[in-house]
Amino acid sequence: MNHLNKDTAAGRMLKQTALIGFALLILVPVSIVILASFKQMTDLFENPLGWPETFSLTNYVQMFSEQHLGRYFLNSTLVTITTIACILFFSSLLSYAIYRFTGWLALVLYGLFSAGMIVPPQVNMIPIYSLVSDLHLTDSLIGLIAVSISVFMPVSVFILSGFMKSLPKEMIEAAAIDGASEWRTYAQIVLPISMPSISASAIFLSVMVWNDLLFPLLLINSGDKKTLPLALLQFQGEFMTNFPLIFAGVIIASAPMVIAYIALQRYFVEGVTAGSVKG
Repeated sequence: MNHLNKDTAAGRMLKQTALIGFALLILVPVSIVILASFKQMTDLFENPLGWPETFSLTNYVQMFSEQHLGRYFLNSTLVTITTIACILFFSSLLSYAIYRFTGWLALVLYGLFSAGMIVPPQVNMIPIYSLVSDLHLTDSLIGLIAVSISVFMPVSVFILSGFMKSLPKEMIEAAAIDGASEWRTYAQIVLPISMPSISASAIFLSVMVWNDLLFPLLLINSGDKKTLPLALLQFQGEFMTNFPLIFAGVIIASAPMVIAYIALQRYFVEGVTAGSVKG
């Protein structure tokens, strides 16, 4: 018994040490970026890892007053909210269809969306740009939103269909016996039960769409239509880069996702674990 207790204690200590090391691996670079965002260029080069001589909000003020970061923030917010709302609506319908279909049709439909996760977006850059150009939607937020919906929807379908597969068929059959239509069954029974999974999907999509740089870089040319990740590229010069200004922009761009995750982490955990145990 003592031998087992020693092994258990050693295992716990090993896990705690690994977690502390992993936390330091994340916290140290993040702390350096946060501190550097309050510095000026000379202070950063003289003391890159230390505390600022004086904490200054100049970089943050300059971001909004001179660099028009507020406009880019609104663009990213519009693209992210619209994209996620459309994806969740259509992917929940598709996942319900996959759940209701039987046989090869469900497998084919599920396989098509799974293939969308396997193929890297970079492979489709040329055909996507060609299609958007033919539709005259380049350099527009509408075109960017349409592309983002098509690219990121397979992730949501994968998550939601995995959850809906765990729902008992008897529940749907009972609703049909009571005279409920497919739309009513989806809207009043399946959708409310799937909210934890939908919440997890929304958090995943928020991070992916908000931080996406590839498609804004491919499709957006006008300065007033840039998203935050794309706008941060303009602070990198050919011969000199204002790193404190970039770090301030990175903090501003990351803050909404960090706040959202902290506020919704309970729903995230529930959504990830939902459907893992079939009742």
